[in-house]
Amino acid sequence: MSAYCLQTVTEDNPELLKYFDGTALRVLESALLCPVTSMEYILLKTLVAGTIWNLKDIIPSKSQAEIINAVLKILSEVLELNAADTVIQMKEAETQRLKTASETEDILTDANGDDLVEDDEMEEIPRKKKMRRKTFISDLLPSTDKELRESMALLTAQQTALEVIVNMCCSEDPSDDEWEELSSSDESEAFMENSFNECSGQLLSPLCLSHEIHSALTNCLIPKKVFEKTASPNSIAIDICSRNPTWKPLIKKLNTIQCRALMCLQSLVSLLDMDHLGGAPALQTLAQHLSQLLFSQPDFAKHDDFLEAISSALRALLQAMAAKNIPQCMTPEQLMTLCRAGIHSSSIGVRVNVVSILGITGSVLAKEDGTLETLKTIGCFLLEVATKDPSLVVIGEALDALFDVFADGEEAEKASVQIKLLSTLKEFQPVFKMKIRKEGRGKYSPDQLCVLDNVKMNLRRFVAYQEAVEKKLTS
Repeated sequence: MSAYCLQTVTEDNPELLKYFDGTALRVLESALLCPVTSMEYILLKTLVAGTIWNLKDIIPSKSQAEIINAVLKILSEVLELNAADTVIQMKEAETQRLKTASETEDILTDANGDDLVEDDEMEEIPRKKKMRRKTFISDLLPSTDKELRESMALLTAQQTALEVIVNMCCSEDPSDDEWEELSSSDESEAFMENSFNECSGQLLSPLCLSHEIHSALTNCLIPKKVFEKTASPNSIAIDICSRNPTWKPLIKKLNTIQCRALMCLQSLVSLLDMDHLGGAPALQTLAQHLSQLLFSQPDFAKHDDFLEAISSALRALLQAMAAKNIPQCMTPEQLMTLCRAGIHSSSIGVRVNVVSILGITGSVLAKEDGTLETLKTIGCFLLEVATKDPSLVVIGEALDALFDVFADGEEAEKASVQIKLLSTLKEFQPVFKMKIRKEGRGKYSPDQLCVLDNVKMNLRRFVAYQEAVEKKLTS
């Protein structure tokens, strides 16, 4: 409990850092180096590693690389363990322990019963044996279930490790929220003339990693181990836990680890070079894996946490693949299935992700031949979202996606005319301005409002561009 509290209070708390000195750091270091004798020790070391990361600003610069490597080595070792196998083994161990306890009790009961029970008391033996069995078991077992505690400790350690890695990825240049990646494609920028260079320079700084963190992540094989944790929870472990009320909470923990791994994967894909992720073949394999994860669950739309995590990972991956001209993985049918399910989610993050995915995929398809019908489907969907979603955040993302998809390309130009893109956006322009004026100031942050103002300007320029497109196609 103390380790939990320490990790929590040291996160984003610069005021507290001045109370830590070399002695405190040496105590933490000794805890980090303690031998592992149980899963609870693994959890302790993971929490200490997270605390040391939180205290990195008071660690001498000459020791930074060493500390970062030590922390990531611990996290890597934690993620190396197979949590599902541990749950299965621990449940088997508990079953065997209870069986042994029961057999021991029966032996003791029989031995004592022969000496203590008279003939005229024979009818009461069943009742007495039942009562005595309860007494013996309570004497033999600890006050808490050791195996369950060990399993929970490992699962908590792995969840913590994934969260610390995400914090590492975001610590040097944190962005406000899901708007962090709002940007236009190269084609869109060509006619929008650096419109995102307003508001005192770049809107939001791109995420970046120091050389020390970058090297430590790759040297400790963190991307590979995070990828492995994105797999669906082991069905045998789920079945075992579901059949025992006290073990049932572990199911949620297993699912949480998968979601954290997907969010962690999103950060790594956004930050690491393609070569450090295994190159183009690895990205395509990863894309197929994520698609399989998503569509192997017919009810994926009912699980907001999972849907937000996997759509975030897909968004980052598709963006990375598009930047390197790597063929996309999802069929148009799969793409629209995801987006139609996601756009009805109560989570703004999910809705932002799916329209962004459409923008990324549509901008790639716009460069290809024979994609007219798919581009029309994408365009109609994005127009529907832009004009009807209740959130200005989602509306802004949908408009930005439209700018990307219909910025360039013969197929995109034909599709834009056929779906009446120009007339719909011209009609929506004053509505969008009014929404920003009436709703924006009270509900959205200054950074979000800055983005919305840029989208508003880009909309004006995009409408002018579309007028030129229509004139060219109809002349």
